[in-house]
Amino acid sequence: MEQYFCSSCGNKHDITAVLWKCGCGGVLDIMKNTPKIDIAAWDNYPNSLWRYFETMPFAKDSNTWEEVTMGEGQTPLIILNPLEPNSYVKVDYMMPTLSFKDRGAAVLMAKAKELGVSKVIADSSGNAGTAIAAYAARCNISCDIYLSDETSPKKVAQVKAHGATVKEIHGTREDVAAAAQKAVDQEKVFYASHVYNPYFLEGTKTYAYQIFEQLKGVPDSLIIPVGNGTLLLGAFYGFQELFENRLIKKMPKIIAIQAANCAPLVNAYGKGKAVAEPVTNNGTLAEGIAVAAPARSKQILTAVHETNGIFIEIEEHEILGARSMLAEKGFYVEVTTAANYAGYLKYKKLPEEKIIIPLCGAGLKSN
Repeated sequence: MEQYFCSSCGNKHDITAVLWKCGCGGVLDIMKNTPKIDIAAWDNYPNSLWRYFETMPFAKDSNTWEEVTMGEGQTPLIILNPLEPNSYVKVDYMMPTLSFKDRGAAVLMAKAKELGVSKVIADSSGNAGTAIAAYAARCNISCDIYLSDETSPKKVAQVKAHGATVKEIHGTREDVAAAAQKAVDQEKVFYASHVYNPYFLEGTKTYAYQIFEQLKGVPDSLIIPVGNGTLLLGAFYGFQELFENRLIKKMPKIIAIQAANCAPLVNAYGKGKAVAEPVTNNGTLAEGIAVAAPARSKQILTAVHETNGIFIEIEEHEILGARSMLAEKGFYVEVTTAANYAGYLKYKKLPEEKIIIPLCGAGLKSN
C-alpha cells in the first residue's frame, strides 16, 4: 500500500483521495526509496516529462498518464546571450497552459484519476490553477479553482476556458488557500494542491532530469523563483536523485529569488531560522511568488542550505526593467518570471559559472 509520511511528526498515512495533511498539521511526503535510474529506459517513453515515468512513485503497470498527457515537459534550453555562453534560459513557458506548472499538474492529476477522483479543488495565484483546470478537463474531473479577486483577468479567463468553476476570494494569498481548504474539508474531495500534494513535486523534479539530459551533466547554479517552492523543491529532489544514482558528481547551487515586498524565506535565511515566520505581503508585481506563509518553508530552506545556495530579493522597480530586457532578447515573459532575470542580473556570477534561469510563465498571462 502506498503511503505518505508527515515531515513534522513522522507519522505514516495510507494515500487516499481526501487526505492532504497530517493530523498534526504537517505537510506530507511520499514514502519511497531513491529510484534506480535506468537512462536506457527513457527512450521507451514519449518525448515528454513522462520519459522519466520509472522514477515516479506509480505502479510499474500504471498507464493512466497516457490518457492525461498533452506532451508537456521537454522545453528548450537556450544560451541567452552569445557573449555569456554559460548563461542559459530554460523556456518552461512552452507548455500546454503556458507555464511550468504543467509539469506538476500533469502528474498530480494522473494520480487523482488513478484514485478514482470525481472532483478536485485547488487554490492558486493563477498559473497552477490554470494547469490543474486544464488537466482536470483532460481527466473528465470536475474542478473548482480558488483565486484572489485581484488575479490577472487573463489567468481567470484561462481557468474558465477549461470548464473549471472559479471562486474569487477577497484577501491575501493565504485567505484564498484557507477558503479552498475549508471547502475541501466540507465537501470531502481531492485537494489538488501544488503546495500540499507531493505528487506535484514528482512532476516538477523532471525539470532537473531534463537539464541533465540537455547539458549532458549538471549546471553550477540554478536561479529559482520561490513562493511556495514547487519548482525549487522539485529541482532539488530531481538533482538529488541523479546525485544518489552517481550520474552527477555535485549538486547545483540554488539561488532562490523572492520579491522584497513579500520575502519570508529571505528573512528566515538571514536570521538562520529553520522555518519561515509569516510576513505581511506589502504588494508585489510578482504575484506568482507573493506567498507570505509558505507551508514547505522548512524543506525550502534546507534545500538552499544543503546546496550552499543563497537568497536574492528583488525590488519592484527591478522587475519591469528585467521584463523589458528579456523582451528585447526575444522572450516575452509574465511579470513574475521577470523577477528571475532581475535576480540573475544582481547575482555576482563567476566567469565560467554555468547557470540556468527558468522562464516560468508566458507574457500573455500578465496584464
